[in-house]
Amino acid sequence: MKILVTGATGFVGQRVVRQLIEGGDEVVVLTRNVAKGALHLGSKPQYFQWLDTLTPPPAEAFDGVDGVINLMGEGIADKRWDEAQKKRIYDSRIIATNKLLEVIQALPKKPKVLVSASAIGIYGNRGDEDLTEQSSTADDFLARICKDWEAAALKAKDLGLRVAVVRTGVVLGKDGGALKKMLPIFKLGAGGPVGSGKQFMSWIHVEDIAAMYVQAARDTAVEGILNGTSPYPATSKDFARQLGKTLGRPAFAPAPAFALKLVFGEMSQVLLDGQKVLPIRFKERKFRFRYPTLEMALKDSTT
Repeated sequence: MKILVTGATGFVGQRVVRQLIEGGDEVVVLTRNVAKGALHLGSKPQYFQWLDTLTPPPAEAFDGVDGVINLMGEGIADKRWDEAQKKRIYDSRIIATNKLLEVIQALPKKPKVLVSASAIGIYGNRGDEDLTEQSSTADDFLARICKDWEAAALKAKDLGLRVAVVRTGVVLGKDGGALKKMLPIFKLGAGGPVGSGKQFMSWIHVEDIAAMYVQAARDTAVEGILNGTSPYPATSKDFARQLGKTLGRPAFAPAPAFALKLVFGEMSQVLLDGQKVLPIRFKERKFRFRYPTLEMALKDSTT
């Protein structure tokens, strides 16, 4: 297949591109910075510049494209959430996806499939409730972003595309994702559970989430909403204990909720809210997890 990827230079995007190329697919990358893209992704992909994602991307990038994997979006936890940052988080997902579809709608020959990112934040803070793709959604800031983002992507069905939306969990892996900020603290022996420690953390190894996006693009039976998480979510307390064990460091120092709210403001909900999310539909499609357990994922991510 010939697959166009947005957000290709990100932590997940780089793995998606590599897996596509290793599987024999031809890759087109839409990126703000072509030089940076080539530096991270090499010479095999074809590059097109999309400088401003609030305007339509170049139509020539879609020539002969069979599918699109849409991973665009300002980092949720990159900065404190003031109103300007909230707007950037929203626009970089919803408006950018709408602009992508504007171009696809006008193409004489359209791609067959759109695989678009979403996030498990759509479920809100749900305690120990088992959450599947059929579960209800919340109405806080993150949930509203995800719902609008999914609605934008699902409009591609009206254009005749097969659409799959992957609700991505907390991504673990080397040199990025959730561990990038956590590892220095835990290596000092100052890490531990956040808040009560009882909230569930629905995680996924970066290689597995990348493989989920690739499978969703290739498997014509995959469509609709899918949870992109490991089958074994862990509580914050269990996660801290396993990470400490993997590093050979104590991991008992709790980060109290009030302190996180003081430091991060509204963004603290990313750390304090819990969701026990299960990847039912990927398991039905016989998805093979490379790192199904937290022990396996952390061992790979920290060595």
